[in-house]
Amino acid sequence: MKNLKNIALLIFTAALVLTVLGACSTKGSGTKGDGTNGLSEADLNAQREGRFGEGGIPLAEGEGLFRDINFDYDSARIGDQARQSIEYNVEILKQRPEVKIQLEGHCDERGTAEYNLALGDERSKAVKDVLLSYGIQPNRLETISYGEEVPLDPAHDEMAFAKNRRVHFSGFSGSSAGNAANTNSDRRAAPSFDDSSLNEQRY
Repeated sequence: MKNLKNIALLIFTAALVLTVLGACSTKGSGTKGDGTNGLSEADLNAQREGRFGEGGIPLAEGEGLFRDINFDYDSARIGDQARQSIEYNVEILKQRPEVKIQLEGHCDERGTAEYNLALGDERSKAVKDVLLSYGIQPNRLETISYGEEVPLDPAHDEMAFAKNRRVHFSGFSGSSAGNAANTNSDRRAAPSFDDSSLNEQRY
């Protein structure tokens, strides 16, 4: 009888341990962080870079061919140095008529996110206007603003800020250009609003 009691006690203890272990396992299986929708770290990194894995926007064929167009503090004005960089890019575009371009407007981290999205949009459209004046066909050009979300230099100093105030040329050829245009609506673009009501300075 004593042995039966010992066996029953062991079975009860084992069942209790298994129940506790199962509960711990369930707690540990949740998604890290809020609002990630179950995305992997690689997917999150791809989102931060503005390009989404398979079926999304392909890596730009033109990366490294084109010069970034840099801007002064709180400005979308095309200065002399910026115009020289645009002219350099125009020559490449004339040599590569199959290439289409997505003009990415960027800002440094200062100012509100909404404000910087609007300024990035102004910068990308300012560069587009100059390209059109040099005879680049409008159907080869798309614009988008990333505001402060995709810095070239993650540092928090004036040198980094100067690098991050830019328009970046992403080049696509053939069907890739169509994919870029088709997925453009899925990427965050500048909102339309009257910026005269905003008091913050833009960068």
